[in-house]
Amino acid sequence: MRLVKTVAELRGLTATFRRDGKTVGFVPTMGFLHIGHLTLVAKAKAENDITVVSIFVNPLQFGANEDLARYPRDLARDSALLKEAGVDILFAPEVTEMYPRPMQTVVDVPELGSQLEGAVRPGHFAGVTTVVTKLFNLVQPDAAYFGEKDYQQVTLIRRMVEDLAQPVRVVPVATVREADGLACSSRNVYLSPEERAAAVIVPHALDEAQRLYHDGCDDPATFEAAIEKFIAAETLASPEVVAVRDPDTLAPVASLQAGPVLVALFVRVGSTRLLDNRVIGRDKTGKQEAAS
Repeated sequence: MRLVKTVAELRGLTATFRRDGKTVGFVPTMGFLHIGHLTLVAKAKAENDITVVSIFVNPLQFGANEDLARYPRDLARDSALLKEAGVDILFAPEVTEMYPRPMQTVVDVPELGSQLEGAVRPGHFAGVTTVVTKLFNLVQPDAAYFGEKDYQQVTLIRRMVEDLAQPVRVVPVATVREADGLACSSRNVYLSPEERAAAVIVPHALDEAQRLYHDGCDDPATFEAAIEKFIAAETLASPEVVAVRDPDTLAPVASLQAGPVLVALFVRVGSTRLLDNRVIGRDKTGKQEAAS
């Protein structure tokens, strides 16, 4: 595995890959890797000649009072994991390499990015789509791989790629979970033992959402209120976003029973925000139930 720290070196490698007709699979991360990231890597490796992973804690997507300074970092550990996984290129630039001067250009998907998680983290998704665009420009991947735990992020990036005609195939990969159902996340390390035990309320809330759906609940407001109450019963958990939306557009829905719906959760456990989601319901033919 080759560790690359500069834009110039990465661009030289990219030009070589293109000249040699190699396909490139790309996994953008902020590091402190877990099995979910390695699942993305495995899929990228299976589908491409070259696998590139980036590790960059992007300041543009953190708010003033968020966890940029304490976000977990361990490049040596991550490098060892990626080398073992067979990654070809690890791009791990410093902030000054990615942003040599303050950014004036912003890539934004404002309608999709200002709701759900974006409603409680203003500007977050503009930071995400800006850095992903810059990384796409540098890596020039044929395909990029993202976990469905960050469902809204995947939806935004897909729309950005479509709107800007970026020559990248966006590949969503199913959420990877720990043994008790909690979605894998780098931020899980923040949880104290007591908070970690309480955090299972998040996947349990998705199970409760599915139960309510099968019991025939059809009104979105009633459904959301029931899930919020379910989460709030855990004293260490505070539901910041509980929403039922169209899984393709993220638009509010008038009825749960008309087709598949996305249940999106953004829950604070202690001081840690946890994301999770599930698509529930039947497809338009009524034959299959979807889940993520």
